[in-house]
Amino acid sequence: MVDTSLAAPRSVVRRLGGTGWALGLILPLGLGILWEAAVAVGLNSGRLLPPPSAVAGTLWSLWQGGVLADHALATLGRVGAGFGLGVAAGTLAGALTGYSRLASRLLDPSLQALRAIPSIAWVPLFILWFGIFETSKIVLIAVGVFFPVYLGLMAAIRSVDRRIVEVGRIYRLSGPAMVGRILLPAVLPAYVTALRSGLGLGWMFVVAAEFMGASEGLGYLLIDGQQLGKPGQIVAAIIAFALLGKATDSLLGWISAPFLRWEDGFARHH
Repeated sequence: MVDTSLAAPRSVVRRLGGTGWALGLILPLGLGILWEAAVAVGLNSGRLLPPPSAVAGTLWSLWQGGVLADHALATLGRVGAGFGLGVAAGTLAGALTGYSRLASRLLDPSLQALRAIPSIAWVPLFILWFGIFETSKIVLIAVGVFFPVYLGLMAAIRSVDRRIVEVGRIYRLSGPAMVGRILLPAVLPAYVTALRSGLGLGWMFVVAAEFMGASEGLGYLLIDGQQLGKPGQIVAAIIAFALLGKATDSLLGWISAPFLRWEDGFARHH
């Protein structure tokens, strides 16, 4: 006899999962409507924090003139380059310190000390080393991406169940086979999470990077709006940051999803 006690709830969950993107819009849309209403009834002037309708108008005018697209592409390019550099370095360092106890003793104390340095403290040094051009901005973003990837991968490798590794040794797996068939599947979920965390920090660091004498980018739009007293432009740039950050995070999740199909975790059933 088939147990149908959970059939209805599960079917509801599946239907809700298909409209998850729409459910995610409820909170921002609700807050926007409340803020628009507050300005409309005079609870706030909207001068320092414009209502959503004014921000939407600013976004549209920036888009029509091609200004928003140009600045967004400049920022995307910097985040992409910094993310790639940070992921490469973080993956290498995380794999070394996670797999080798000697490498961990040599590298991890210094890297943990560097991790405690505030991001803004690197700015004068990077300007001195690389100037105010693209290299300094990309390196700063890479620093932000590096540490989540490094820590996530190192911790994931160290937390691999020793019994699984012993099974691989019993079957006399070679080093590359041990990595490919045992370690990689075990660390991949945590590694993807580390990549997403690194990407989020990359978007945070690009703001600081574009304060370093940039003449284009969404960070430049923020500074330009502040200097010219245009709060609508500032909020529009912030919203553009949020949309691009969410889009790139979703893209990374979509790319990594096929490699994690074997997971049978809580989220797949709830």
